[in-house]
Amino acid sequence: MRHATVSIAAAMILTSTCPAATRLKDLVAIEGVRDNQLMGYGLVVGLNGTGDKRQTVFSAQSLTNLLARMGISVSPSAILVRNTAAVLVTANLPPFAQNGTRIDISVSAIGDAGNLQGGVLVLTPLKGADGQVYAVGQGSVVTGGFVAGRGGSSQTLNHPTSGRIPNGAIVEKASPSVIPTARIRLQLRQADFTTSARISEAINHKFSASAHAESSGIVNVDTPADFKTRTVEFVAELESVMVEADRAARIVINERTGTIVIGKEVRIAPVSILHGGLTVEIQTSLAVSQPEPLSSGKTTVTPDVKVNAKEEKARNIVLKQGASVEELVQAMIAIGSTPRDIIAILQNLRAAGALEAELEVI
Repeated sequence: MRHATVSIAAAMILTSTCPAATRLKDLVAIEGVRDNQLMGYGLVVGLNGTGDKRQTVFSAQSLTNLLARMGISVSPSAILVRNTAAVLVTANLPPFAQNGTRIDISVSAIGDAGNLQGGVLVLTPLKGADGQVYAVGQGSVVTGGFVAGRGGSSQTLNHPTSGRIPNGAIVEKASPSVIPTARIRLQLRQADFTTSARISEAINHKFSASAHAESSGIVNVDTPADFKTRTVEFVAELESVMVEADRAARIVINERTGTIVIGKEVRIAPVSILHGGLTVEIQTSLAVSQPEPLSSGKTTVTPDVKVNAKEEKARNIVLKQGASVEELVQAMIAIGSTPRDIIAILQNLRAAGALEAELEVI
């Protein structure tokens, strides 16, 4: 007899939003001080027969071009090298990176190579969005995974077709960063009008600087007179300013995993909730009918399907003025509700206009 059941495992998290000051460094970024993404095309050599196959045409062409620069002339159609793989190399160029600075790079196979383990990336120029070369990468690839065995008896751990090279690239050209001057523009990581106004007020309170909120995402700060020649020191002092950030009431739901993240400040209007559950159970058993010995009959299998439906009594919850989602969750857990029940009720509360929060489903 086969018994089909569905099990739902879920977790629920309530986040506390007690007022707490946060460093300005964690709330904003200085305009112009940012990373820049780099990308390049290269070859990984030294693979143990796990490189690109004949179907990857550009791998052989790249290898012949590399050999041509070394004075060796060979046709791409005349070689069959499986120890080489074509890869894309990516990296982030940090702000104010100078010539000679080393950065980490990521290497990813773009052909049909099966494994980059043990490979070495040959000299690869890394270009920015403007087409200029800012770094050059080379080194041994660390995959963090492996492939063991052959044919049907093999085991793969993680993703052996991509890896990293720690400190694998050398910066050849300084990154295009903007040095803070007499006016500094602060960009909020999460735009919010209240937080922007509080940042401006906190800066004006600590320094004799003229700071004003331009929008929900930008705060302009004029460098004080005594810091005109010490902009770096002023930025360091600016980053240590403590600000109480404001956060919007939000509920995040992941229905696939049953995870609910709820801000403690979320409020619910006076409402009465009536919720009931319906359980459907399907059981299938197979009845086998055997024919008599030496008869011309055939063995038949007949499925016997039984369906049982059980509906629970409706459960009632009454919430008064100013009730929080925490009180709702505690009341529902007390009556034995599952996370999926809570997700359904939160969605219905939002549709009814009784939930004073932003509901985000991911």
